[in-house]
Amino acid sequence: MQSQLDDLFSFLRFPSISTASEHAGDVLACGQWLEQKLSGMGLSVELHETPGHPVVVARNEHKEGRKTVLIYGHYDVQPVDPIELWDTAPFEPVLKDGRIWGRGTSDNKGQMMAHVLGVEKTLKEHGELPVNLIFLFEGEEEIGSPNLVPFLEAHKAELACDIIAVSDTGMVARGVPTMGYGLRGITCCEVTVKGPSGDLHSGCYGGAVANPVTAVARLVASLHDAEGNIAIEGFYDDVKPLENWEREMWAQIPGMSDQDMMGLTGAPAVFGEPGYSTAERLWARPTAEVNGIGGGYQGEGSKTVLPAEAMAKFSFRLVPNQVPEDISKKVQAHLEKHAPVGVTVEVEVGHDGKPYYSDPNSPYGKAGQIALEKSFGKKPVLIREGGSIPIIKDMQDILGADSLLLGLSLPDCQIHAPNENFWVENFEAGIEMNAILLKELAKV
Repeated sequence: MQSQLDDLFSFLRFPSISTASEHAGDVLACGQWLEQKLSGMGLSVELHETPGHPVVVARNEHKEGRKTVLIYGHYDVQPVDPIELWDTAPFEPVLKDGRIWGRGTSDNKGQMMAHVLGVEKTLKEHGELPVNLIFLFEGEEEIGSPNLVPFLEAHKAELACDIIAVSDTGMVARGVPTMGYGLRGITCCEVTVKGPSGDLHSGCYGGAVANPVTAVARLVASLHDAEGNIAIEGFYDDVKPLENWEREMWAQIPGMSDQDMMGLTGAPAVFGEPGYSTAERLWARPTAEVNGIGGGYQGEGSKTVLPAEAMAKFSFRLVPNQVPEDISKKVQAHLEKHAPVGVTVEVEVGHDGKPYYSDPNSPYGKAGQIALEKSFGKKPVLIREGGSIPIIKDMQDILGADSLLLGLSLPDCQIHAPNENFWVENFEAGIEMNAILLKELAKV
């Protein structure tokens, strides 16, 4: 196990922050390290240049009559700010209290490396794999994978596969194996509300000219009714309803009670769309959230100003059957309709991604469940994930293959936050799971 931890620690030391141009060399070096690691395992490896960061593709010798399994992961990481909140150096991984601490431990280097080392273990023990394997690792997931879709389109034939395995999601609780079969989609926008041509004295002009900050506050408030239902006309029209078996299973999942959610988040109460549990709201219902709001004087003390403009940033999580472009149009129509008199509203559409859904009880889904059960010692729970990984839907559309979402991180792993961490026991189980998964998929 020590040599496997050493490999992971070496991988984690690269500050492969894809969003920061000053770290472009670190992202490239990390991809090159992966290339060397995979080549050393006896795989055929190519480091593909893109207009951004490289894509690493590795494969074993492909043979007729075997299933082809593609394993996807990403080797780029989030920025570390605010650095002062870290207990340890983000890129000097530390093993403490049964966890590995450092940026990228859970998202996604630790989970991804479990698959790499699982393949290495199988190759050492048996000399070959039971399937045709493709590793596809990108360096741009944290910035929306801008170059991966063109790459998939250009290399569609050589990336053809029967099933995709991804460990970039989470477990619902410690010791509870979890398989995801759905992801929420997303669409984002930024709204600018403009009033007077410049800032005005609030005493001389207040009450005679509309205040853009007040207008933004009203627009934000207009997104929901008092109970938490989204008030955008037609927003729920295409939402795929929950299945009865989903509601029954999710009601039994540990760690998802209202008290659990309050303890995990520090919120004084749960709140959301009425008629649904916390799990159902997170995994199978759409959302409308304001991610940032600003305008006017922000400094110390008072400045009696009527600001010329204000802004807000919004994100909308989508569920199966909702289309990002359709929701974006409905959002824009809502904002324009509810704009108060005396201001103009400009909407800039941001990035988006489609929701993903697959049958968890397909033959491939059953194989994934067996692998989780054997490696963790208990039956897995089946969930849809609340987050978005747009590339999963893109791979389904382009390659024609579903993905098994075999998460290994825990709710308190601090993904995207200071003190990110990954449980060693999950790292070890992930290595074992990979070996079992490939065997089970070979039988389908």
